[in-house]
Amino acid sequence: MMTNNQLSKQREKSLAVFIDADNVSFKIMNSLFAEIAKFGKARVKRIYGDWTSSNLDTQNWKETIKNHALYQVQQSRNASVKNATDIALVVDAMDFLYTNNFDAFCIVSSDSDYTRLASRIRESNISVYGFGEEKTPKALINSCDKFIYTELLNKDKTRKQKSKKELQGDKKLVELLKSTVNDIADHTNYAHLIDIEKRITNQYPDFNSRNYGYDKLKDLIKAIDLFEFHAKNDESGKEQFKIKARDIR
Repeated sequence: MMTNNQLSKQREKSLAVFIDADNVSFKIMNSLFAEIAKFGKARVKRIYGDWTSSNLDTQNWKETIKNHALYQVQQSRNASVKNATDIALVVDAMDFLYTNNFDAFCIVSSDSDYTRLASRIRESNISVYGFGEEKTPKALINSCDKFIYTELLNKDKTRKQKSKKELQGDKKLVELLKSTVNDIADHTNYAHLIDIEKRITNQYPDFNSRNYGYDKLKDLIKAIDLFEFHAKNDESGKEQFKIKARDIR
């Protein structure tokens, strides 16, 4: 019989990470890789840019690249090929895709030029996790299985928790949560929290409770105070939550 540690390693996803240095700051790299670790183990870590350009803070990047053991790819720009970084990243990503050695790919960029790459990877039944700024075009966001705004990874900018009044006043959020719970509820009108999160993410890859100042969806749903909670421990002792929309008269 395998130990818990062996089972954990067996389930761990193998990730390939591709970073467009033109579209991300070195300041978030620690938080970025902590976030990526939630999805699996980064086996490939490549970063692309013109490291001779004054647009990149090469001195700070140099230390960051060393600390995270990133494979640095130099792509010089010229008048005829302004998107050399994009092309190099896409070519390498496709090469790694064809190896069939990875469970998921991480694309770190706000550039819509990577939309087709993300779509192509998903067509091969491999997950894509995107990381970019809030200005990222919806086309790229919706081409990913999950998209996380890099503003959330900036420790210098903490998000203020929205109050119950503010959350209940967000009609789009309220409708999303209520319709999702009601759509997947069982005969008791309860829906499992994990299923709620999966359904919402399938619809909106960039949905994140942290956008509202809450670390977990459970905390966000509790704060909005429109749902009933039922908690129960599973066979491993882990607490599981079922949620039902409360009738508001």
